[in-house]
Amino acid sequence: MSASFPTECFVHHVLFYTPASASEADKARLLEGLHLLKTIPSIKLAHIGTPAPTTREVIERTYTYSWLCFFDSAEEEEHYQQHPIHDEFRNTYASCWEKVVIYDSIGSKEER
Repeated sequence: MSASFPTECFVHHVLFYTPASASEADKARLLEGLHLLKTIPSIKLAHIGTPAPTTREVIERTYTYSWLCFFDSAEEEEHYQQHPIHDEFRNTYASCWEKVVIYDSIGSKEER
Protein backbone atom coordinates (compact mmCIF):
# COMPACT_ATOMS: atom_id res chain seq x y z
CA MET A 1 0.00 0.00 0.00
CA SER A 2 1.36 3.36 -1.01
CA ALA A 3 0.62 6.58 0.90
CA SER A 4 0.20 8.73 -2.22
CA PHE A 5 -3.29 9.59 -3.45
CA PRO A 6 -4.75 10.54 -6.80
CA THR A 7 -6.68 13.79 -7.19
CA GLU A 8 -9.95 11.90 -6.64
CA CYS A 9 -10.35 9.17 -4.03
CA PHE A 10 -12.99 6.85 -2.62
CA VAL A 11 -13.19 6.49 1.17
CA HIS A 12 -14.76 3.45 2.84
CA HIS A 13 -15.26 3.79 6.62
CA VAL A 14 -16.77 0.98 8.66
CA LEU A 15 -17.57 1.00 12.38
CA PHE A 16 -17.80 -2.45 13.98
CA TYR A 17 -19.78 -2.88 17.18
CA THR A 18 -19.19 -6.06 19.16
CA PRO A 19 -21.77 -7.43 21.61
CA ALA A 20 -21.49 -6.21 25.22
CA SER A 21 -20.67 -9.81 26.13
CA ALA A 22 -17.67 -9.95 23.76
CA SER A 23 -14.47 -11.09 25.44
CA GLU A 24 -11.02 -9.72 24.69
CA ALA A 25 -10.42 -12.92 22.68
CA ASP A 26 -13.57 -12.18 20.61
CA LYS A 27 -12.31 -8.66 19.91
CA ALA A 28 -8.86 -9.99 19.03
CA ARG A 29 -10.45 -12.38 16.53
CA LEU A 30 -12.21 -9.48 14.78
CA LEU A 31 -8.94 -7.53 14.75
CA GLU A 32 -7.28 -10.56 13.12
CA GLY A 33 -9.90 -10.41 10.37
CA LEU A 34 -9.37 -6.69 9.81
CA HIS A 35 -5.65 -7.28 9.36
CA LEU A 36 -6.53 -9.92 6.76
CA LEU A 37 -8.57 -7.30 4.84
CA LYS A 38 -5.50 -5.04 4.65
CA THR A 39 -3.94 -7.50 2.19
CA ILE A 40 -6.48 -6.76 -0.57
CA PRO A 41 -4.41 -5.15 -3.36
CA SER A 42 -6.86 -2.41 -4.42
CA ILE A 43 -6.60 -0.68 -1.02
CA LYS A 44 -4.41 2.41 -1.28
CA LEU A 45 -4.21 3.11 2.46
CA ALA A 46 -5.87 1.38 5.43
CA HIS A 47 -6.30 2.31 9.10
CA ILE A 48 -7.64 0.18 11.93
CA GLY A 49 -8.55 2.18 15.02
CA THR A 50 -10.36 2.17 18.34
CA PRO A 51 -12.24 5.06 19.95
CA ALA A 52 -9.94 7.92 20.91
CA PRO A 53 -10.11 9.17 24.51
CA THR A 54 -11.86 12.40 23.49
CA THR A 55 -14.88 13.62 25.42
CA ARG A 56 -16.88 16.05 23.28
CA GLU A 57 -20.62 15.30 23.23
CA VAL A 58 -20.77 14.81 19.45
CA ILE A 59 -18.16 12.04 19.36
CA GLU A 60 -19.34 8.46 18.79
CA ARG A 61 -17.27 6.18 21.02
CA THR A 62 -19.42 3.04 21.39
CA TYR A 63 -17.91 1.12 18.47
CA THR A 64 -15.15 -1.44 18.98
CA TYR A 65 -13.10 -1.00 15.80
CA SER A 66 -12.98 1.55 13.00
CA TRP A 67 -11.91 0.26 9.57
CA LEU A 68 -10.96 3.13 7.26
CA CYS A 69 -9.56 2.60 3.79
CA PHE A 70 -8.88 4.70 0.73
CA PHE A 71 -9.10 3.72 -2.93
CA ASP A 72 -8.09 5.42 -6.17
CA SER A 73 -11.66 5.18 -7.48
CA ALA A 74 -15.12 3.71 -6.92
CA GLU A 75 -14.12 0.91 -9.31
CA GLU A 76 -11.16 0.00 -7.09
CA GLU A 77 -13.46 -0.07 -4.06
CA GLU A 78 -15.77 -2.41 -5.99
CA HIS A 79 -12.79 -4.71 -6.64
CA TYR A 80 -12.27 -4.76 -2.87
CA GLN A 81 -15.95 -5.61 -2.29
CA GLN A 82 -15.75 -8.51 -4.77
CA HIS A 83 -12.35 -9.81 -3.65
CA PRO A 84 -12.27 -13.37 -2.20
CA ILE A 85 -10.52 -12.10 0.95
CA HIS A 86 -13.44 -9.74 1.58
CA ASP A 87 -15.86 -12.65 1.15
CA GLU A 88 -13.74 -14.73 3.53
CA PHE A 89 -13.79 -11.90 6.07
CA ARG A 90 -17.59 -11.64 5.99
CA ASN A 91 -18.09 -15.41 6.15
CA THR A 92 -15.50 -16.11 8.84
CA TYR A 93 -15.78 -13.09 11.13
CA ALA A 94 -19.43 -11.95 10.92
CA SER A 95 -20.17 -13.66 14.22
CA CYS A 96 -17.73 -11.21 15.89
CA TRP A 97 -19.99 -8.18 15.54
CA GLU A 98 -23.60 -7.33 16.28
CA LYS A 99 -23.76 -4.11 14.26
CA VAL A 100 -21.87 -2.51 11.39
CA VAL A 101 -22.22 1.09 10.19
CA ILE A 102 -20.67 2.02 6.85
CA TYR A 103 -19.86 5.45 5.46
CA ASP A 104 -18.71 5.60 1.84
CA SER A 105 -17.68 8.87 0.22
CA ILE A 106 -16.01 10.05 -2.92
CA GLY A 107 -14.35 13.38 -3.54
CA SER A 108 -11.19 15.22 -4.33
CA LYS A 109 -8.10 15.03 -2.20
CA GLU A 110 -7.36 18.42 -0.74
CA GLU A 111 -3.73 19.42 -0.32
CA ARG A 112 -2.87 21.63 2.63
